[in-house]
Amino acid sequence: MFQGEDLIISNLGDSRAVLATTSDCGILSALQLTTDMKPNLPKEAERIMESRGRVFCLEDEPGVYRVWMPNGKTPGLAISRALGDYCVKDFGLISVPEVTQRKLNSRDQFLILASDGVWDVISNQEAVKIVGSSEEKGKAAERLVKCATHEWKRKRRGIAIDDISAICLFFQPHNILTSQSYA
Repeated sequence: MFQGEDLIISNLGDSRAVLATTSDCGILSALQLTTDMKPNLPKEAERIMESRGRVFCLEDEPGVYRVWMPNGKTPGLAISRALGDYCVKDFGLISVPEVTQRKLNSRDQFLILASDGVWDVISNQEAVKIVGSSEEKGKAAERLVKCATHEWKRKRRGIAIDDISAICLFFQPHNILTSQSYA
């Protein structure tokens, strides 16, 4: 939510909000505003395990922690908070968002909201560079999605490409907001 100078973000799952802001020396830098709600975060894992859910990786996906029901091999969710997936609600998955707030200032240039398919292959700073160097603001999200798709094919050959979606919100003088999205 964007109201005047206040930016309030409510986040579930593993999509991420990254703010591009200008430093004192004029460099555009990335500031991550949300936490990816992954099951291996200590507080998330504790809640899941207290609810009899399990958190572990499969051998063929090292480093990808998932939420599992106590008995069986389903559903294997790679997130600890979601709006759906009711089958694991009794085992620690919750739909309570993390809420963050920031007062925007004149150094803040734009906000990138993107799914994990972007962040799995592109760093926050790389995304800010891609969007910030886009000649047309209206095509910035599309460019970011194309770059992420390319990186999936290059870095994760043979693995199915995850969902890749992005929205770029540009801050204009006097807090006028323009946006563009692409999926």
